[in-house]
Amino acid sequence: MNMDFKREMPTARVIKEMYPLTDEMQAQKKKNDAEISAIFTGESDKLLLVIGPCSADRGDAVLDYISRLRTVADRVSDKIVICPRIYTNKPRTTGDGYKGMLHQPDPNNAPDMLKGLITIRKLHISALEQTGFSCADEMLYPENHQYLSDCLSYVAVGARSVENQNHRLTASGLDIPVGMKNPTGGDLSVMMNAITAAQHCHTFVYSAGRCRARATRSRTQFCEATPAKTAPRCRTTIMKTLNIFLSFTKKAGLKTPLS
Repeated sequence: MNMDFKREMPTARVIKEMYPLTDEMQAQKKKNDAEISAIFTGESDKLLLVIGPCSADRGDAVLDYISRLRTVADRVSDKIVICPRIYTNKPRTTGDGYKGMLHQPDPNNAPDMLKGLITIRKLHISALEQTGFSCADEMLYPENHQYLSDCLSYVAVGARSVENQNHRLTASGLDIPVGMKNPTGGDLSVMMNAITAAQHCHTFVYSAGRCRARATRSRTQFCEATPAKTAPRCRTTIMKTLNIFLSFTKKAGLKTPLS
């Protein structure tokens, strides 16, 4: 193959053992997961707000931002559940340019995937420890999700990945909500098909250090994640997209909190 070997990468289990969550952090994530899950099932009438920059490249800036967001979250906690975005991977349309903290924990230095994996795990752990937020991240590489699976409460499948088979199958096996974005071309049917595919059971090969054949159980907690437009068309666009989404889910026999 036309590849050069760089280094052997430790498995997700090894990285998790090196940088574990405390019992308190595990309990907080479990609490966050339950609160978010209740919104998706319709048991809670709160709104879920997944918010934050599309790319995280400085840990200190991320922690400063979500620390301020913690204050806001506490003020609106009776109506809104906030899940901050810490997107440590940056998809590139042409493949060129900075690919995020995972690839380059220091944007000014050469890529270092091992250091990147450790850096993003430590960042998510710090977020949980310092603010109580178990955050959202983009699942740009499905195999890498295992390195963060105990830290996250929400996963996004981006516009360049939503039509990919491996992303859809992996999403079907996650135990947290997954947001599917419409593709770069804007075709909403691609996003809707991804949601349907991810709600089915699948058997496929999944690897994060060691290849294994896995079978997923059916999943129910998915949402559409279409980009908002600029005002004054924002509300009209969102309502139109929501109606399309509800129409599709009804035809596909999928449940929503509004069903």
